[in-house]
Amino acid sequence: MLATFLSTFLIGLREGLEAALVVGILVAYLTKLGRRDVLPRLWVGVGLAVGLALVVGAILTFGAYALTFEAQEILGGTLSLLTVAMVTWMIFWMQRTARTLKRALEGDIDRVLATGGLWGIVVIGFVSVAREGVETTLLLWSMVQSFGDAPSALLGALLGLVAAVVLGWLLARGMVRLDLRRFFTWTGAFLIIVAAGVLAYGIRDLQEAGALPGPFTSAAPIDPVTGAVAVGWAAFPFGWAFDVSTAIPPGSPLAAVLQATIGFMPRMSWLQVVAWILYVAIVGGVWARRQFRRTPAAPAPAPSISAPETVRSDAAAAAPPHAVPVTPQQGAS
Repeated sequence: MLATFLSTFLIGLREGLEAALVVGILVAYLTKLGRRDVLPRLWVGVGLAVGLALVVGAILTFGAYALTFEAQEILGGTLSLLTVAMVTWMIFWMQRTARTLKRALEGDIDRVLATGGLWGIVVIGFVSVAREGVETTLLLWSMVQSFGDAPSALLGALLGLVAAVVLGWLLARGMVRLDLRRFFTWTGAFLIIVAAGVLAYGIRDLQEAGALPGPFTSAAPIDPVTGAVAVGWAAFPFGWAFDVSTAIPPGSPLAAVLQATIGFMPRMSWLQVVAWILYVAIVGGVWARRQFRRTPAAPAPAPSISAPETVRSDAAAAAPPHAVPVTPQQGAS
């Protein structure tokens, strides 16, 4: 499905580009220092991080087959919540440290080289890439569980990662220019919507497993007319918030597009809807306020007061031109 492909492509591109930029900074700085001899250790760390992401993905994919249905739903819901937490942390981490990331990475390299612990380069490469790798794995796994279209999701993510590597190489070579601030701004907003959808789907998994009250448990309110779980305001808080399955069939292309883009499902419980709205409102509001707040203007320097003539020092004599001189009589008053 095209919507699933594009969603995971953008995720793979963003997360992969973050990792590619970090690795590019490390490689460029080591080259600048004339320490290309430690580059193989950096690549060892990067390779270990990629291997960790693949192992986590394999465990999640094949390990769940041995579990019961309830255990699978609890595992899926819990990992979805963990994914949302990691994505939220990474969004704000990137927003906060984007301007100082290069300086921080170069400082890590300097400390490792100064102490002579060259295997610390392996650790730097591993940690720098492992964060994005594990986060991407969890996010893609949660989205595959949600969409049910694994081939399109995995293909989109793979091509996104390949595009990120190529784009990162072109940026490092100066062969292409990209407004990274704008790129990470818009993809950050997109990730907030995606995370809200993953949160809603994780809550549904936990409700299906009976870990949370909802339409699948005895806590669900029953419609006295139809005998089914109630829908609408009368079903609050543990019934269905809405059910538009007749207008938008769950397996239809429109349902897939809406679920892949904004996390919408034709039938959602009240807990899902409330969680989605609260996440977008709170996380999106904090993110937008930090992203678009204006930098306060620097206050005008207060006029300096020079010391009385009898005790004037050399430092006071160097007062700025706009300093207001005070006579000894004024100083004593």
